[in-house]
Amino acid sequence: MNPRLDRLQPYPFERLGSLLAGATPPPGLEPIRLSIGEPKHPTPGFIGETLAAHLNQLAAYPATKGTPELRQAIAAWLTWRFELGANGPDPDRQVLPVNGTREALFAFAQAVIDGDRDALVLMPNPFYQIYEGAALLAGAEPRYLPCTAENGFIPDFDAVDDETWSRCQLLYLCSPGNPTGAIADQATLGHLIELAHRHDFIIAADECYAEIYHPDSPPPVGLLQAASAAGHDDFSRCVVFHSLSKRSNAPGLRSGFVAGDAEVLRRFLAYRTYHGCAMALPQQAASARAWADEAHVAENRRLYREKFDAVLAILGDVLEVERPAAGFYLWPRTPMADTEFARRLFAEQHVTVLPGSFLSRPSPGDDESADPGAGRVRMALVAPLAECIAAAERIAAFCRTL
Repeated sequence: MNPRLDRLQPYPFERLGSLLAGATPPPGLEPIRLSIGEPKHPTPGFIGETLAAHLNQLAAYPATKGTPELRQAIAAWLTWRFELGANGPDPDRQVLPVNGTREALFAFAQAVIDGDRDALVLMPNPFYQIYEGAALLAGAEPRYLPCTAENGFIPDFDAVDDETWSRCQLLYLCSPGNPTGAIADQATLGHLIELAHRHDFIIAADECYAEIYHPDSPPPVGLLQAASAAGHDDFSRCVVFHSLSKRSNAPGLRSGFVAGDAEVLRRFLAYRTYHGCAMALPQQAASARAWADEAHVAENRRLYREKFDAVLAILGDVLEVERPAAGFYLWPRTPMADTEFARRLFAEQHVTVLPGSFLSRPSPGDDESADPGAGRVRMALVAPLAECIAAAERIAAFCRTL
């Protein structure tokens, strides 16, 4: 067996199951799960209709590169959404469909990391655990960049020394952030692009939450947008990951894409050809329609705003919590250890949240126990409005007993 598998840490939800084992919620209280970011808004009807209309294509092998129609739909969406104009991506060279960004974020590290070069992979902390696992199994060392309230939940990239940057082969960036919802601005992205060219590393920007923001706010800036503004029209060293899971409430469709640097994607396509991960043709047809429709995305944002308004009105007096800039998570401080808060909330109110320390790692420094996820929990407002309100009322009642 690959000995690197022994370096993988238990997944957050495995740890959560162990934490809650043996806890018995009060009888009669229906469970409310705010622990997993699985969208529960209705999937647009046209996705299912398009899938059904193309079931005859299950008799054909799909190409790993995807259909021209899907790549063109993705390129058109990227050009429109990030105001790229004439500098939009080439559908044939700079766009690659993937079976959801989870598998692509993992596979990308396997393709781009040279494990013989004492490689570092930098990532935000807290983070999506796929980044860490991908780095470890590629033979690299993960390096965690703290995201705290003091730095606006965006890593302090200026605090990273040149030696670290010189060893870095891949930087995972998550904007809007999971779990914080923080957005990296264009100046920060431009600075990272300059660092990538100076120190010879690739930026993998996980932008899966970029379409979930307050309807009255400007949309989050993207890495390709920042690259174009900085004069890097070829998007060199820049690769973005997008998904229909959150944007279109279609996590089961397993559809996303990677776009950016043509040479990097050429090599990644070669890897994926051997990996055997082509997207089924009915999925591709449905995905092309989804990327071409914005009405359902605007409605999605309205529903999330409605839930944030209602939940924050209830929790604002009992928890230290703020509305995130984007995404669908709340990231409140807890009045006790985050693990104790999660276990007691489950046992007393049958509400499940995810301890922040399950999403982070202790940061090295003067205080070896410092952990940017500790003392917080992640609450995913993915359930219907009434269920989110009920959860907030139970959380408020629990906090008032403390």
